[in-house]
Amino acid sequence: MNAAERRVVLEAGPHRPHTVTMHHTAHSPDPEDAPAQQLSSEQNLQALHNREVKLLRETINQLLIMAKMQMQEKDKSDAFGMLIMQLREANQNLVLATFGAQDMQASAEATTVRQTEFLAMLAHELRNPLQPLAMANDLLAKKVDLDPQLVDVHGVIGRQVAHMARLIDDLLDASRVSSGKITLQLAPILLSDIIASAVEVGQASISQRQQVLSVSMPKEALVIEGDLVRLTQVFANLLINASKFTHEFGHIDIVVRRHDDLVEIAVSDDGAGIALDIQPFIFDLFTQGFRSLERAQGGLGIGLSLVRIITQLHGGTVDVFSAGVGFGSQFVLQLPLSSLAPPSQDMQAAHAACALPRRILLIEDNADAAEMLALLLTQDGHHVDVRNDGPSGLRAALDAPYDVIVCDIGLPGMDGFQVISSARAALPAPLPCFVAASGYSQLGEFDRAGEAGFDHYLVKPINIDALSRIITATVPR
Repeated sequence: MNAAERRVVLEAGPHRPHTVTMHHTAHSPDPEDAPAQQLSSEQNLQALHNREVKLLRETINQLLIMAKMQMQEKDKSDAFGMLIMQLREANQNLVLATFGAQDMQASAEATTVRQTEFLAMLAHELRNPLQPLAMANDLLAKKVDLDPQLVDVHGVIGRQVAHMARLIDDLLDASRVSSGKITLQLAPILLSDIIASAVEVGQASISQRQQVLSVSMPKEALVIEGDLVRLTQVFANLLINASKFTHEFGHIDIVVRRHDDLVEIAVSDDGAGIALDIQPFIFDLFTQGFRSLERAQGGLGIGLSLVRIITQLHGGTVDVFSAGVGFGSQFVLQLPLSSLAPPSQDMQAAHAACALPRRILLIEDNADAAEMLALLLTQDGHHVDVRNDGPSGLRAALDAPYDVIVCDIGLPGMDGFQVISSARAALPAPLPCFVAASGYSQLGEFDRAGEAGFDHYLVKPINIDALSRIITATVPR
């Protein structure tokens, strides 16, 4: 008999064909074996059946194995496909997140710009009314000898005007700290001048509380390359802070020591002290515990943050030491010393010797501020003309020779930048001294003023002593 053969081809993978051969054999009857075959026909059928079942079972098993292998390959393929889908989805999310972050950054930057502009405008509007108050108080100072009772009135007005000015400065500095826009005007400065300026600022608070201030400094001249205004702000903040948290008749000490190329300045008091849990965060902006205390004392709670930032910008360090509440406090600063020569005093002597009267043009739209400043300058012997808007101020500047022109920035008709740039372009040499008087204190405003042709920039309320030094240093035309 011929063997019948069946072939089943299965794929055991993408490139691995698997062949299973199934054999089925039938026997032809042989005459000699007929009786035996007849006797065992049932057994033969059973054996044949068993063989067929076995082969079928083996085939099924192989099919199951191949199916399992295919399923594994399919699972791998499905897993790979799922991974690709996940990667695509993650990439899409990443792209969306990138665009979202860019939008958020742009929105945050726009918000910061709007906030800065708002604070600048707010500071300008707050400083403007302080100007006539400060000038009126300076006039009052010239009358205290006639009426001793005016001494207290003069002191109250001066302290409150100075306090308001400091609050405005702190408000703007908080914005500058947040945006990282604090810059320095570096020059060699005597440390003694910095301390003297700081004491002058803080003296009103110390005197009011009848506290005792002592200053100990080495006899040698210590020079620091720094920003006089900012370093004065640092030590003035520390002094005012010490005065706030020290009881009446308390003691405040400033001790200066030199250590090789560094100078150490310690400001100590025997006042309220600082809680131990607050000390590690005392220099952080808006520290919760200390902020509440400062606000209770009439501050904004940002003074110490400015102290640290300005000190670090000068390459120095600041630390605080206190045994706790009720044990006083000490702030220790270290600043690098400079090898530069100290500033010459010859110029100051020349300024003091030059006290000739000057012709001054004052361009100011705040009538009260203009009147008070004009009165002060007139009493010093100067001839003063006043204009209250930009166009009339420019015409006056071109019509008569002035030694000094003091010009507000925010003027109706023409702003101060336009007035001075036009005057500088039209006037013949020698040009007058152009002084900006503004409620804006941003660095960008200083730069704009310089580009417009201003020689000096004074922030309101104007320090009359600073203006007087500028005037007396000007050579008459």
